[in-house]
Formats: sequence, structure tokens, C-alpha cells
Amino acid sequence: MNLWHRTFGKLLRSVVVKLWGGIMLLVAVVLLIVGGFLIQYVDIISFDDAYKVKFLFILTAVIGFLLSTFFAFFLSTKIQQPLLQLKKAADSVSQGDYSTRVNIRSSDEIGELANTFNHMTEQLDKLIHDINHEKNHLSSILRSMGDSVITFDAEGKVILTNPSGHLLINQWSGIEFAWQEDLFDNGASNSEVPIPLRELFHKVMEEGCDGTDKINVLSSVWSVVMAPLQSKGVVRGAVAVMRNVTEEHKLEKLRRDFVANISHEIRTPLSMLQGYSEALLDDIVVSPEDRKDLVQVIHDESLRMGRLVNDFLDIARMEAGHTDMNFQEIDLRHVVKRVHRKFQVFAKEREVRLFAELPDQPLLVKEADEDRLEQVLTNLMDNALRHTPSGKAVTISGKLVIENDVEYVQLMVKDEGQGIPTEDVPYIFERFYKADKSRKRGSSSGTGLGLAIVRNLIELHHGRIVVESSAGTGTAFTLVLPVEAHQ
Repeated sequence: MNLWHRTFGKLLRSVVVKLWGGIMLLVAVVLLIVGGFLIQYVDIISFDDAYKVKFLFILTAVIGFLLSTFFAFFLSTKIQQPLLQLKKAADSVSQGDYSTRVNIRSSDEIGELANTFNHMTEQLDKLIHDINHEKNHLSSILRSMGDSVITFDAEGKVILTNPSGHLLINQWSGIEFAWQEDLFDNGASNSEVPIPLRELFHKVMEEGCDGTDKINVLSSVWSVVMAPLQSKGVVRGAVAVMRNVTEEHKLEKLRRDFVANISHEIRTPLSMLQGYSEALLDDIVVSPEDRKDLVQVIHDESLRMGRLVNDFLDIARMEAGHTDMNFQEIDLRHVVKRVHRKFQVFAKEREVRLFAELPDQPLLVKEADEDRLEQVLTNLMDNALRHTPSGKAVTISGKLVIENDVEYVQLMVKDEGQGIPTEDVPYIFERFYKADKSRKRGSSSGTGLGLAIVRNLIELHHGRIVVESSAGTGTAFTLVLPVEAHQ
């Protein structure tokens, strides 16, 4: 037993392991010896050897740390790279680039996330494209609309207009209605709703239902339809559609006036014809003179009705564009002379002096309807003589004039009658308009259509008619007709 111990202990002490740089390390072994004895054999190394071992452990630790750091950084970069790509793609989408795609081909969770992201951006790109298409379509419709469209939010701020609506806002923004200032002082000072629309806007916002109105602004009539904009039962604004119905309003007024005037013009002569004819049939009038007077009245009123019907048919055809014109080259001196001769007897009966002033050279117009121009001058001369008192004069004249290097023939019918009030001058060419406002019957009363026919005939000749008059100073009608044919 002792021999085995000595031999084995010597063997262990002689075992060495060369680890690093020639350093020799003795192995200390703890032995459990059978037989109840604990035999421990320890061989202690020197101080220099211990220092070398410590240095070796430190070097190994540093190398291990560096290796672990390198592999950790490598793995971190490998994992973060697709996440950074996703973040960059998300930022690009947030800036409006909906065509962004992520190029990650891995089959792990990050790859599935990338595929889902690409599918989302594809659907989003398609949705945005469809929305932009609908927006452009709506914008095109709004731009092409003749009506003005304005959208307001709940505070009255303008959020959308078409070009016509934008122009209308600029025109109406400076309008101030003094009589409405108190009506809109309740917190509406910051509202961008034009004053003509505010009352309807407040009504629509309060009631939450459509509203319509007709408003008069700057001598124009506008039809307004306003509807609320609702979201989840809450009124968040209103949209207004406005149309200029000034012409329709005028036409409707003309229609009403036409019906009223035509019924008045026809009813009175019909009543006179009926009454006087009944008087003749019942032998109420016995003297030949009275009978003759009644027959003369019936004759005059029948002529008046005939003139009214003819004038009405003429102006209806003109306004419908169905007037037949026989254009040819004519000398207007012949037309003026013919009209002058036609009214000489009538002027003499009324004791009115009638003059004609014409140049020696021809007044040629290369494209004119002789009969229609004679009708024009006849109407003007008839008006002049009927409104000129005895002892006064009526003059019809003609001459050549040049305006802006263009040659014209100027005809004028001037009287020394009672004249036309200044406030009535702009309206004398309207149908049935009478400056004296009276509806008296007699030789001086016309149908109210003569000047309207005159204006239409002159416009068909591409000319113009101007009137100068004031009450008590007489009236002058000036016709200007182009010499050259209209191109």
C-alpha cells in the first residue's frame, strides 16, 4: 500500500502539461484512498507561474469578449436591417409615396410582415388613385358648371368653390346692406358667407333641411338652392348652388306685361266695336251725323286692331329669327323722299311743317332691305307727327359719316314735340312701353310696338339706333347703317 502510494504520487508529480509559451503546470490531484484513509497530495506552483496563468485567463477573456461582441453586432445588424427597411418604407408612405415596396424575401415573421406591408401599400395606392380620379372628375364637373357652387363649413368659412362661385364671392364680398347690419351682429362678423346668403345659410344650419330663395343683388336676380352637409346626424356645413336668372326674370316679366298689354289693347277696341254696333242695330242713334260718327269710330278701332295684329306678328317673327329680308344695294335718298311725300298731306292737316334735308351725292348702302327701311322711317315719322303740336316742324335728313375709318349712312328724324322724359328714354324700345303712361284712345295713340319693331329691323341691318330727347325739347332718332356689306 505504501509502495503503491509512493509510486503513484511520484508519477503524478512527474506529469506535466505544456500549456503556453513553455510554462509547465504541475497537476495537483485529490485522491480518495480506499481503506478509510484520506490521502491528499498538493504540489504548489511558483509565483511566476501563477502570474502567467492569470495573464492567460485575461487574454482569453478579452478575446472571448471581442468575439462575442462581434457576433452580437453581426446578429443585431442582420435582424435590424429589415426592420429599418420597413421603417423607411413607412416614412415614405407617410410622405405620400404610395408606390413604395419592401424587398424582403425571407420566410420568417419579418418576411411575412414585409409581404403584408407591400399588400397594404398596393391597396392603399389603388384606393388613393381611385379617390384622386373621382376628385378630378368632380373638379371637372364643377369647373364646367355655369352655376356658381360654394361650400361652407359650420362657421361659415368657404371650403370649396368652382371658378364661377369664386368670382361671385369676390363680387359680393364688398356688398354691405345697412338695413341688415343688426340682423347679422350675433357673432357672424367672422363669417365668410356673403351678406345676400347669410339669412338662408343660418336657416339651413338651424333647421338642417334644404332651402331655396331668390335674391336681388346689383340689379341681378339669383336663384339660390342651399342644402346642409351632414355627418352622423350633425350639420357640419352647407353647399349653395346659385344661378343668374336675370334674363328669365325679365322674360317672365315681359310675358306678364305682354299678356296684360295685349289683353288691354284688344279688349278696349272690341268693347267699342260691340257697343257702337249694338247702338246701330238697336236704332238708338237716329241722326245721320251721329250714325256716321259711330261708323267712323268702328272703322278706326278696326284699323287699330289690324295694326296691332300686324305689329305683333312682325315682332314675333323678328324675335324668333324668321324675318325674311331682301338685301340689295339701294340709295336711301329715294326711301327718304318717298316717306317725306307720304306724310306731307298728314302734316298739312295737323299744321306741322315737314322738311327733308338730303345731300346731292347718293346715300348708297350695299346690303339693305328697302321695304323694311321704309317701314322703319314710316314708324318714326308717324310718331314724330303725332307728338308734334301745330306750328312746329319735323325734319327727316340723311348724310354720309365716317367713324373709325368706316363709312356709314346716318338718317335722322327730328321733331319739335313734347319730348320724352329722361327717365323713360332707356325703355322706349321695349314692347308696349309708352312714355306718357296713358292709355288714351285717339289719333295720337299707338300700339306700343312700333319702336320695338324699329330696333329689331335696324339690328337686322347690323346698324344701331340712338335717341336724344328730354321733356319739352323735342326728340331726335338717329339711324346709323354701314355702307359696306356685313361680312
